[in-house]
Amino acid sequence: MTQRAKIDTEGPEPGGGPGGGSVSIDAGAELDPVHPVEPPAPRFRPGGLDSAAVAERIARGDVNDVPVRSSRSTAEIVRANVFTRFNAIIGVLWLIMLFVAPIQDSLFGFVIIANTGIGIVQELRAKKTLDGLAVIGEAKPTVRRDGTAAEISTSEIVLDDVIELGPGDKVVVDGVVGEADGLEIDESLLTGEADPVLKKPGDPVMSGSFVVAGGGAFTATKVGREAYAHQLAEEASRFTLVHSELRSGISTILKYVTWMMVPTSIGLIISQLVVKDNNLRDAIARTVGGIVPMIPEGLVLLTSVAFAIGVIRLGRQQCLVQELPAIEGLARVDVVCLDKTGTLTEGGMDVTEVRPLGGADPEYLRKVLGALGESDPRPNASLQAIIDAYPDSEEWRCTESLPFSSARKYSGASFSEGDGENSTWLLGAPDVLLPSGDPALEEIDALNEQGLRVLLLARSARELDDLQVAGGVKPTALIVLEQRLRPDAAETLRYFDEQNVHAKVISGDNAVSVSAVAGKLGLPGAENTVDARTLPADREQMAEELDKNAVFGRVTPQQKRDMVGALQSKGHTVAMTGDGVNDVLALKDADIGVSMGSGSEATRAVAQIVLLNNSFSTLPSVVAEGRRVIGNITRVATLFLVKTVYSVLLAILVVCSQVEYPFLPRHLTLLSTLTIGVPAFFLALAPNKERARPHFVRRVMRYAVPGGTIAALATFLTYLLARHHYSGEGALDAETSAATLTLFLVSMWVLAIIARPYTWWRVALVAAMGGAFLLVLVVPWLQHFFQLKLVGATMPWTAVGIAAAAAALVEFTFRWVDRRFPA
Repeated sequence: MTQRAKIDTEGPEPGGGPGGGSVSIDAGAELDPVHPVEPPAPRFRPGGLDSAAVAERIARGDVNDVPVRSSRSTAEIVRANVFTRFNAIIGVLWLIMLFVAPIQDSLFGFVIIANTGIGIVQELRAKKTLDGLAVIGEAKPTVRRDGTAAEISTSEIVLDDVIELGPGDKVVVDGVVGEADGLEIDESLLTGEADPVLKKPGDPVMSGSFVVAGGGAFTATKVGREAYAHQLAEEASRFTLVHSELRSGISTILKYVTWMMVPTSIGLIISQLVVKDNNLRDAIARTVGGIVPMIPEGLVLLTSVAFAIGVIRLGRQQCLVQELPAIEGLARVDVVCLDKTGTLTEGGMDVTEVRPLGGADPEYLRKVLGALGESDPRPNASLQAIIDAYPDSEEWRCTESLPFSSARKYSGASFSEGDGENSTWLLGAPDVLLPSGDPALEEIDALNEQGLRVLLLARSARELDDLQVAGGVKPTALIVLEQRLRPDAAETLRYFDEQNVHAKVISGDNAVSVSAVAGKLGLPGAENTVDARTLPADREQMAEELDKNAVFGRVTPQQKRDMVGALQSKGHTVAMTGDGVNDVLALKDADIGVSMGSGSEATRAVAQIVLLNNSFSTLPSVVAEGRRVIGNITRVATLFLVKTVYSVLLAILVVCSQVEYPFLPRHLTLLSTLTIGVPAFFLALAPNKERARPHFVRRVMRYAVPGGTIAALATFLTYLLARHHYSGEGALDAETSAATLTLFLVSMWVLAIIARPYTWWRVALVAAMGGAFLLVLVVPWLQHFFQLKLVGATMPWTAVGIAAAAAALVEFTFRWVDRRFPA
């Protein structure tokens, strides 16, 4: 079969390559007001550039050399981990301590270097995983060169390349259309206009837009950093930031910590250096010892490490997380909207039956179906099934074609049948092409109830370019297609149900058919099926319908977007899955967009998570990973902030009491390492299936404030008693040792609470930290190194008693907080 030519070619042009030709373009044509006025476009070469022309453009740098970034660059990772506000503060304090105190009091600086190094290494590992997966998942546009079409990387495109387009393809560089076969492009991600734009030869196309119907080819006029999408920093696609409550919550906490640190530190400095007539070096050391523990520097590190390790774990399952906080986002989702085709079902279909209507000749129908299959160079899954079942007839010639569109719900073609007869045929949704009440619809409903997909083949008496081409068509046959269910879909839907995540199936297919498929997979509420054409346009009323029902059919692309917005207006956190171009707008607006790796390039570009193995069953792993990150970071954040609270309060109490600060940096480095640093690292990476809950800051601070307050008061009470108990040379060291013992025991009890529920390794972790502190107290050289030595029996046992009472109060307070201020 030969298709009707879409362009008129002129003679070959130098450098145009084999098959060179051109289209004359009206340079005075009115362009879209959003787009700048361009100079006259280059001539279109249907065969593309030749090798020499490509080499010439590469030599002069006219290459689309913008790298596809799936993560931060190495320099950005190093900079983000090293040049932080708190690293700067600690770095200055560390330098001071290196000059005025023994190396033991500078240990905190080495810990920060180690922590920063760990953060950099883990993020670089995550970057390597992401970049490797991005290469696998990167769509390769089809470019014509030397008269042949081949897929190449987007970074290899050069100026004046001829790039082919089909449904779902993303426009990767700016250009001018040279060929158009019903080419409709959605520019909503760039302009906000929801309606697709019909493109004709000579019309501009902008990078970042995508094809919704038809096909064609265009000449690249701007590549690399000149392209429109790059000028927008790809904000229209890959790099919209997912809202992260964890990230914003930690930023809020750090902001308030900074505000508390400044006046407290100033007061402590004045107290230790001016008010108390101490040895200068010792006063500086104790001042630094009071400032350093106020900084919860490890909290930011552990959050980055937890996210990075999550990316690595998911990467091993062929899951590309394009934005790190998306792991957290999916864990908070309470509604997941599923597209049926490609998500619940596999992409392929099989023709099981063709039922003639109105006495149509089966042999004639075979020719019509074969010709329709050949008329579309980029068939969708339904048409591909027809192509597989019915080969093309050489006698028929396509004179015009109308590609399938999700908005229309049908495709069509006009043919010259070889015997002088001309005909126009439409293939699409029966309930769209037929009027309500048509007798054929009853038969179709019975098939849909079995989960079968039914298309109507109808003959139109109108021309294909007539806007009313679907009016008054003559139904000729029903094509019955069987969809292949994903073997993992039922189990995944069951998981979401168990986790109280409501699944909504939103499909452009017939509602009854979608309901049958959902029912086969055991979706709760599958019997509650709604035809989206009956949904109210009002957002609030639509949200009520969405809450009451689970399955929606005949949904248009714009409706999918509206449905996501309606659910969000009710306070839901919405995830949207999809693989087709009709899902793009909804994926973009959803809190979390999830695309299949085999989906269109446009869906992969706007999704935050891409399932490269096309396995719907990977989603529970992403949810579980997000819950692990959120639950564990919430746990360890409490440890870090308890330390911040007791450090600030101790400093305030010291300033008000006009006494020496009880601790040197070495003491608090030891306490931080044993009660926070080491345990937090293990707890942050442990399995955790706890459901993600909102209000991160409130949930953390409701424990941190009372826990830190009790620890500070108990420690300061021990210190004051020790000051009255000890006297003479070495009294300050004995007082410090007693206060350190109390603070360690109270902090250990906070750790014991945070580590619940207990498993063997959690018990072993807490016990190991206690054993390590005991070792410091009994080994002479460690006693000397950390300047810790318990003197006598009275004061050490007093310290233990105060710590026991404080621990009991912490236990009671945490339980009271749970009841009084539930998260």
